[in-house]
Amino acid sequence: MFLDWLLSFSPILAILVLMLGFRWRGVQAGAVGWLIALLVAALRFGAGWELLAYAQLKGLLLTLFVVYIIWGALLFFRVTDEAGAVTAAGAWLPRLTPDRGLQALLLGWVFSTFLQGVGGFGVPVAVVAPLLVGLGFPPVAAIVIPSVGHPWAVTFGSLGSSFYALMAATGREGEELAPWCAAMLGLACLACGAGTLWAAGGRRTLRSGLAPMLVIGPAMAGTQFLVVSLGLWSIGAMMAGLAGLVTGVVWTRWRARSKKQEARGERKEAEMPFGWALAPYGLLVAIVLIALIPPVRAFLGQVVIRAHFPELATARGWVVEAETGRTINLFGHAGALLTYASLIAYGLYRWRGNYTPGAVGRILRGVAKRGARAGLGTLAMVGMAVTMEQAGMTHLLAEGIARAVGRAFPLAAPFIGALGAFMTGSNTNSNVVFGDLQQSVATLIGVSPLVILAAQTAGGAIGSAFAPAKIIVGCSTVDADEGPVLRKVMRYGLAIVALLALATGIAVYLPGP
Repeated sequence: MFLDWLLSFSPILAILVLMLGFRWRGVQAGAVGWLIALLVAALRFGAGWELLAYAQLKGLLLTLFVVYIIWGALLFFRVTDEAGAVTAAGAWLPRLTPDRGLQALLLGWVFSTFLQGVGGFGVPVAVVAPLLVGLGFPPVAAIVIPSVGHPWAVTFGSLGSSFYALMAATGREGEELAPWCAAMLGLACLACGAGTLWAAGGRRTLRSGLAPMLVIGPAMAGTQFLVVSLGLWSIGAMMAGLAGLVTGVVWTRWRARSKKQEARGERKEAEMPFGWALAPYGLLVAIVLIALIPPVRAFLGQVVIRAHFPELATARGWVVEAETGRTINLFGHAGALLTYASLIAYGLYRWRGNYTPGAVGRILRGVAKRGARAGLGTLAMVGMAVTMEQAGMTHLLAEGIARAVGRAFPLAAPFIGALGAFMTGSNTNSNVVFGDLQQSVATLIGVSPLVILAAQTAGGAIGSAFAPAKIIVGCSTVDADEGPVLRKVMRYGLAIVALLALATGIAVYLPGP
């Protein structure tokens, strides 16, 4: 049994060693992990060629789903950067607040939360990291800050896809799950805010930014709790982000008034007005909101790519049920929405005369250069994760962890959720893979399944932030190596997951439904 568990862990271990120890890029390390997963699945777990072939097809669909977003985000970034919008934002945002910690909070925590709510799928990091670079943050810090700031909003972000997956996997009603999940994620919200400040400047920045964090955090967490408790699961994170933006702007203006002369002294002139610099981001938000309108959503959803997969089993008896793979909404996908915003933004900036000759070529070359590496890296990571899931290796990993910790299982629940998201890059997938297992173990040891499921999705949300596939997305829009970013984000992420584990251990002894 231990040998099977160790072999199941070997693809993940290979990636960790190669990326953290030898500083390999995600493309190279992912390819090795993928190959190891295929060999272990075939030679040890009895996965036949048909099962492995279908697994790779499922992985390809998921890769296309993710890469569509990557390329859309890259195009959006290149269009705005080529026009000088990122540089202009870097010059004008300090007029609102010269405080580096508050800048990190507003962009890396609050704005990232809003973007996760309306888009998700890697968009927060891809959009915010370049803005932070424009403000003078180092590239690694610019990726780490939104990576740490946004994951608390993952469960109820992306139109609530992760939450709906948890409902489907466990058979639980949303009305009973949502309050527990929102409460657990509210704790994660404050932890993510603290992590954002620390990533922006260490203990000193955390101390100086503690007051606005303790004002904005409860506003966001409380709004999400209220919204999802009313049954509006798909807009929970979006409304939390809106509440955070309003609260943050009020706080910033209050601070600017109290330090009026200091703020004036630090103002800088920019070639592009601040409103025009941020116009593409407002445009993106508007497009995403319009796409949520039912008639518009129905119109955009007329063309989809999907595949149906038969029931299969390994030689060892692990059954993969018949299912429909990842569905790609060709014109309503987040990548499509980013593309629409990019084209409109390009038209506006061209009309204003912000582009120099050859801009289109430079934009496309930049997208192709970074998009190719990101696409190949994502393909390798997803291929490994899906192979492990389909062969029963992922399930065995979680089962072994649960058995090893015994009655202390509640402390392990968030880590199991994080493990699933780390491997798949998705809290949705983690909830599908581990949701029912976590519920079964909770019932078996006599603790509240609702608390454990809340810990599962909260841990998965945080774990998705340091999944290699997500790290690749962030590094693709800012020129930085994946290894150092992965180390830093993982350190913050594991600390937050440990806090969630402690909260879970306390909560299971409280009266619950």
